[in-house]
Amino acid sequence: MSLNTLNYPAAAGTADWHLVALHGWGANAADLAGLASYLKLPRFAMTFPDAPHAHPQVPGGRMWYGFPWGYDFRQPYDFEQQADLQTSRQVLKDWLLGLAESSHIPLERTILAGFSQGGAMTLDIGGQLPLAGQIILSGYCHGALTPPVTPRPVMMVHGTFDPVVPIENAYEAKDALEAQNQPVAFQSVAMGHEIPPSVISTITAFCEDLRQVAGDTEP
Repeated sequence: MSLNTLNYPAAAGTADWHLVALHGWGANAADLAGLASYLKLPRFAMTFPDAPHAHPQVPGGRMWYGFPWGYDFRQPYDFEQQADLQTSRQVLKDWLLGLAESSHIPLERTILAGFSQGGAMTLDIGGQLPLAGQIILSGYCHGALTPPVTPRPVMMVHGTFDPVVPIENAYEAKDALEAQNQPVAFQSVAMGHEIPPSVISTITAFCEDLRQVAGDTEP
């Protein structure tokens, strides 16, 4: 199974790095692709994939996996039993490996980001690949994390007033990452379940810092 994507080439003409962003439950690739013009990342190609599964209630919406009826993030739930999650895991991992090959941008120069359920998928799959970094926006862990195959920084941003994913879930994810000795830059923001302009600036700074730390100093 392949993933439908929205793709944005590097503004500088040549892409040295890749930013891949995963949307949340009930959204689709266009939801995060709207950020592309606001992210000042001229050396980055940007790719926004649709999740594999159609959302049962939102026309045009997609999901990485379903939630049980009446699900509450405050209650533990074993998502491992769900076939849709297992499918999304494998499809996403295979797709990312294929993207690195087709784009000629290695995973070591790829940053994987995700919002909400996309953030959960980023936490889940990210550690299995030698990524340059991960960005978790309003995310959470839907299961135990795999120890990372290579060290990488993780940026996390969560709203203190998030009515969908309580900030306590973000702190749990942060603790899980730090238990694996992954460096986490955590920022709580007075906001809800959203990505305001200040967070877009934080994403830009994180990506550019990684690029420059790797020795790429061209603007």
